[in-house]
Amino acid sequence: MKCMSNGTFPTRRLALAGALALLSALPATALAQTYPTKAVKLVVPYAPGGSADIAARLVADEWGKALGGSLFIENKGGAGGNIGVDMVAKAAPDGYTIGLQTVSLAINPALMVKMPYDTLKDLAPIGLVASSQHVLVVNSSLPANNIKELVALLKAQPGKYSYGSAGAGSTFHMSAELFKAVAGVPIVHIPYRGGGPALIDTMSGQVALSFPVLSAAQPHVQSGKLRALGVTGPKRSALMPDVPTIAEAGVPQYAFETWFIVFAPAATPKLIIDKLNASLNQALGTAALKERMTKDGFDPTPSTPEQARARVEAELPQWAKLIKERGISAD
Repeated sequence: MKCMSNGTFPTRRLALAGALALLSALPATALAQTYPTKAVKLVVPYAPGGSADIAARLVADEWGKALGGSLFIENKGGAGGNIGVDMVAKAAPDGYTIGLQTVSLAINPALMVKMPYDTLKDLAPIGLVASSQHVLVVNSSLPANNIKELVALLKAQPGKYSYGSAGAGSTFHMSAELFKAVAGVPIVHIPYRGGGPALIDTMSGQVALSFPVLSAAQPHVQSGKLRALGVTGPKRSALMPDVPTIAEAGVPQYAFETWFIVFAPAATPKLIIDKLNASLNQALGTAALKERMTKDGFDPTPSTPEQARARVEAELPQWAKLIKERGISAD
């Protein structure tokens, strides 16, 4: 049958297609309007006690209140965080399983031989939570009182000194490798099973230096067991206001921050993502949460989902370049 010249049939087809599209969107819209009707699981892809776990537990209560429900933490460690992140990527996209990961979200694709998920395709960023810094600390007996003296010492005796990390691919490791690349210094990497053992061996002199998180290093710096030479971020920290940044202390192109991002499965409806983002930012804006986070070395970093995605997209090629140039692996 030929179409009528007045276009009635095409018009009806368009109207029917529009109606079907509207009907298909109704379940997601209704879900978003009533969300949440039960507790939301926040997956932390590391064991309890690390910086990601601390950040999640700091924000969970206030975020739950702002969301109008509750959040509970589930720790799912392994494979540098990939097991827990993959668990979220493959969860039902209904807003009831979300995750929190560190800058490792941008590091792991270049570090791991095989990834179980695609960072940009399988995850929907909700927003940034916070950033935190590491600090370059040396054994108190090391003959270096500042960054310039340390760089000179390491260059004068290449390969003699070593640094400890929380394991291959950890933020401790990557912050140190970035320092090696920017400062042009040779230091031997000694990976440990966690930041605690690396810090203990820095104090005992088994390794010359390390890059722990500020909150872990602070008491040992105050006691004189360690000497803090520079914080890794772009500005000084309230936890160690007298310690300069590594950049201002002599390595001007250096800056490293651990950032924390929350995300959902990629197909999660935008209305739910927006509700999670708005409630997260509301929580991060409360004075009580800001105070608690600052005391633990975190800088609250509210953002839009788009800004969070942009952060990941910008850092993926940066870390891929460093990892390739330095020949870094997760082994």
